[in-house]
Amino acid sequence: MHHNENVVRAMPDIARDAEPGVAGALDWVGMGNIDVPVMLAGSTVQAPARVSAYVNLKRPEVRGIHMSRLYLHVDKALSAEPLTPCSIRRLLRDFLDSHADLSDRAMVRIAFDHLVRRPALKSDNSGWRAYPLTIVGTMDQGQCSIEVGCEVVYSSTCPCSAALARQLIQERFASDFARGKALDYDTVAAWLGSEEGICATPHSQRSVAEVRVKLAPSFGFPIVALIDTVEEALKTSVQTAVKREDEQAFALLNGENLMFCEDAARRIQAALAQDEHIVDFWIRATHQESLHPHDAVAVATKGVAGGYSAEPMS
Repeated sequence: MHHNENVVRAMPDIARDAEPGVAGALDWVGMGNIDVPVMLAGSTVQAPARVSAYVNLKRPEVRGIHMSRLYLHVDKALSAEPLTPCSIRRLLRDFLDSHADLSDRAMVRIAFDHLVRRPALKSDNSGWRAYPLTIVGTMDQGQCSIEVGCEVVYSSTCPCSAALARQLIQERFASDFARGKALDYDTVAAWLGSEEGICATPHSQRSVAEVRVKLAPSFGFPIVALIDTVEEALKTSVQTAVKREDEQAFALLNGENLMFCEDAARRIQAALAQDEHIVDFWIRATHQESLHPHDAVAVATKGVAGGYSAEPMS
């Protein structure tokens, strides 16, 4: 006997039908690291993203949520249109509408690298920079909040090391040129351009500024503007295409912007505090020191009541 292929078989739904062995409401339940392509509004570059989608489970007697519904909403929403605050809010509402009897809070976290083409400092060249981004949207009791996080890599030259290097150069000068004897301009100029003359250099290191901001309600993500603000405050963001004139300009910027991690954090803090689109912010400046096998770290926040905690670990 042949079964009718058009007959839909009833399949068990344990998450819906079975009660949990131990009852209890859960703060967040969902799916982590869903692979989805995303694109920011105004960008022509699509990026692979890792998306985490969650809702709470407010009914203690229910075994589980509808995981597949979260996945399908993520896939449909993020593949169909660019990321905007509006699209994030719609996605969160879809999470809750599909779990109307189970949940009243929803969250989505989207992590990806955003590519931006950057010009060289002096030459006519340019190249791509990848900036790690995270966008987190939360819907709670009908109120939506959106956080944007970015990482900016820059160079930091130690002010203490620079001062110590200058002292050694002064001492070498005193050793190579007798006091009270007339100095020959060409001889001194050649000495300044030699390894023997400039006998010490300050230590520098690649450094990372991690920034998280809570945005005022808007219709767009000021991602590049946020990155530009951080890079302009620091002055020494790492470069892409580099010719000798670009490298020399970068050396000058480092010399003009000697920074402890405390200086870097304060520079970013002052810059973000002036942005009316940012409700709150958290900053961590990490200098991956060449002098030590450990990092130097500074953390700053805007200081909003009930806002970001000033914990050094994110």
